[in-house]
Amino acid sequence: MAFKHKERMIEAVIPTASMADIAFLLIIFFMVTTQFQLDRTAVSVPKSEIRAEVPKGSAYVVIYKLEDLNQYAYKFTDGEIQSRPVPDVSTMEIEINTVASIDQTRPFVIKAPGEAPYRLIDEIIEMLRRAGVEEIILLTDQRTVDDVS
Repeated sequence: MAFKHKERMIEAVIPTASMADIAFLLIIFFMVTTQFQLDRTAVSVPKSEIRAEVPKGSAYVVIYKLEDLNQYAYKFTDGEIQSRPVPDVSTMEIEINTVASIDQTRPFVIKAPGEAPYRLIDEIIEMLRRAGVEEIILLTDQRTVDDVS
């Protein structure tokens, strides 16, 4: 007597009960490890042998060259919100005075390209001095061994 053999198809099942847990853990991991940059303006800052870390919460004054024009423009951030363009130097002084009046111990970082005229940087330094800012940092890249040779 011949038995009929039933062919059973075993379906592949992927357990998805813990997928939501894994997704939330990954989201939390990336939120904790990602550093938020207040200013993403591409500026070729000068090189220096000394490297210092910029304190968190520092205010940024950014001087950058406009691509098509042979002019420089400004951006500003108080260290808490994303940097925004500043239309002119007098508005920059108002922004600096506003932040300095709240906290004179807040460090200010000047981010400017190496080829920028020094008069622009000096003008910003004078504004910071008049506002009573105690710490001014000039942003630079660290010089490497390849840069020396």
